[in-house]
Amino acid sequence: MLYQLKFEKILFLDIETVPMVENYELLPEKFRKLWDKKSEFIKRNAEDTPDILFRRAGIYAEFGKIVCISVGYQYNQDFRMKSFYGEDEMILLKEFADLLNHYFNNRDNLLCAHNGKEFDYPYIARRMLINGISLPAIINMAGKKPWEIPHLDTMELWKFGDYKNYTSLDLLTTIFGIPTPKEDIDGSMVADVYYVEKNLERIAAYCQRDTLAVAQLLKCYLGAPMIKEQDVVVV
Repeated sequence: MLYQLKFEKILFLDIETVPMVENYELLPEKFRKLWDKKSEFIKRNAEDTPDILFRRAGIYAEFGKIVCISVGYQYNQDFRMKSFYGEDEMILLKEFADLLNHYFNNRDNLLCAHNGKEFDYPYIARRMLINGISLPAIINMAGKKPWEIPHLDTMELWKFGDYKNYTSLDLLTTIFGIPTPKEDIDGSMVADVYYVEKNLERIAAYCQRDTLAVAQLLKCYLGAPMIKEQDVVVV
């Protein structure tokens, strides 16, 4: 099945998320009470107070938001990349939904992300619903059987049925000799870059590197030549 994949039919993606507000004190009262309850389930030490744990809120779609979605796809000889980013989450999600609805709406199209089935795909779907955006068919999993869901996950593919361990994209790129996407920042720094530096372009550049790394990783899985730097085009 893996070797039957049509690379040009795959949309590679990565998302960057941050907490819904800059810090715990800025949370509306209702959300603060709900986060207090949530933090009881995720704390590991007595020192893990709700305000400290709120730094991790960006990984939960109910308490976070998407600030960037980067995509990549093969188009003739080029590997084209585009990022949807900004302070208005609804706008970037609508633009991403338009891309899916107009260009990746065929039955043979696939999405591909690293840990996408556990994070990227459900996070995008939840945030779209929260923002009142209709789910594109390729994201909407309701009523579909597992084999009908058009989602690839490079982490799941690497597991080969072993569900015990998480394998990071950084580790896999190192194993396969793929340039690391973490040369500037990593996921733990995104919230500070967004709220303190206010540098969305830096986040978008990082998100694009992650997206390209996922595509390169799938190339390695397929035993195919990796994408050449000169063939990467940002549109």
